[in-house]
Amino acid sequence: MFFLYNILTHITKYILKVIALFNPKIKLFVKGRKHVFKTLKNTISTSDKTIWIHTASLGEFEQGLPIIEKLKLQYPTYKIIVSFFSPSGYEVKKNNPIADCIVYLPLDTKKNVTQYLDLAQPDLAIFVKYEFWPNYLNELKQRNIPTLLVSGIFRKNQIFFKPFGKGMRKSLHAFSYFFVQNEHSKELLNSISFKNVAVAGDTRYDRVSEILERDNSLDFIADFKENKTVIVYGSSWEDDEAIYLDFLNNSTGIKHIIAPHDIKPRKIEKLKKGIQKSVVLYSEKEGKNLANYDVFIIDTIGLLTKIYSYADIGFVGGAFKTGLHNVLEPAVFGIPVIIGPEYNKFQEAVDLVNQKGVISINSKNEYETIIQKLITHTDYRKETGNINASFIKQQSGATNEIVSYISKTLK
Repeated sequence: MFFLYNILTHITKYILKVIALFNPKIKLFVKGRKHVFKTLKNTISTSDKTIWIHTASLGEFEQGLPIIEKLKLQYPTYKIIVSFFSPSGYEVKKNNPIADCIVYLPLDTKKNVTQYLDLAQPDLAIFVKYEFWPNYLNELKQRNIPTLLVSGIFRKNQIFFKPFGKGMRKSLHAFSYFFVQNEHSKELLNSISFKNVAVAGDTRYDRVSEILERDNSLDFIADFKENKTVIVYGSSWEDDEAIYLDFLNNSTGIKHIIAPHDIKPRKIEKLKKGIQKSVVLYSEKEGKNLANYDVFIIDTIGLLTKIYSYADIGFVGGAFKTGLHNVLEPAVFGIPVIIGPEYNKFQEAVDLVNQKGVISINSKNEYETIIQKLITHTDYRKETGNINASFIKQQSGATNEIVSYISKTLK
């Protein structure tokens, strides 16, 4: 099976080059990998001590970030290398100063792996959540490089737990230790004889907890809100807009802030045309009395986390079709959060729905019922929001547990 995997990996390399001629995202995927080895040569010298953290995309980067920040403080003489698999992660974070070197991960061929590890020369390797590349893992094992999986999630349908998954199970032996998010993942690993496992939780809880310690003030949002109830619709798509726009258009005495996932001008204009209330765009806010408007559309990026601090109720988009966005960012502020029905692949959402701090709805009618209840029953709204804040506080601490283990590995 491993032989077949290597053949398929090489075939994939050539197929991607063809697809890249027609697909901009795949073009970034292929083109970006051409400069990896040169970047490593220019950044890492043979005398450097390094820690390599691999993340698939933006979500995994956010999970790894609390660990990276602590490692930078605790091991200032080590250089930090961060690799991404996805263009959507690399292109956004490629200039982030948190790491000394940020690169794409070369495809998992034996030649690439050897060259990458020769140049990166990690003293420690950390994989975040669920990136398992057999050639990288096998070579790390051969070189006796301590390797950790952090915020790991395992599911019964993964190949490791199938009768034909022996070759992939072998790759897991590269991990010195598994820090997983839940008991189920630990039990699955135990079932295939891995005992070097701890349920540490999700490092993103540490990440969002730190948000409360920052200055989240935005004067223009305060001006817009006045003293009214505010609903923030974060990272919403057209499928989400179909759920909440009727209520928005018929509501009274409520302020609405929409932060669309897609902020292209034509998308913003289409959204604006569907709103029958007074609307102001972030890009057009200067010189206007924001208190006079009912709806504020945020046609820029980078402000949503702070905006959530002004919300009384949060609606997080993506769970009707495209993929749920971050529910922890609004939840940490102690507000109730509403999402769509497709959330089962997101452990934090599953947990918070079970706790009843995040509310999943299936239709426009369900949304209107729950939003009216949250608006009119302030005690219920506060109790629901407090569930989220308390749960996040209880789940924090994974980063300290992982870094404590690392301190015994890196001398």
